[in-house]
Amino acid sequence: QVQLVESGGGLVQAGGSLRLSCAASGRTFSDYAMGWFRQAPGKEREFVAAITQSGSRTYYADSVKGRFTISRDNAKNTVFLQMNSLKPEDTAVYYCAAARHPPVATGSVEYWGQGTQVTVSS
Repeated sequence: QVQLVESGGGLVQAGGSLRLSCAASGRTFSDYAMGWFRQAPGKEREFVAAITQSGSRTYYADSVKGRFTISRDNAKNTVFLQMNSLKPEDTAVYYCAAARHPPVATGSVEYWGQGTQVTVSS
């Protein structure tokens, strides 16, 4: 089992920045690719970003490319999502995800965090 705990969500004005963190425990963190998903009210959960076990490759949804950056610190068992130039449409609950392969779809996720709310005001 892998336990994932997100933090760093909150309320921010449009154009602002937030940094989400996800602390992992349980199995060996560096064995897992990590990702972030989000779910807005009334919408399906969608892929945001993913990173390979070593951090050498990253993947982004088109809607966040150039604004969000995913990174990881294997020594601290933590994955991050730096979110810049935030827009009201980025408002959602953000979920951390772990899988053996880069989680770019909900069906590929093995473990989920509990989520953290991000609200962007206009």
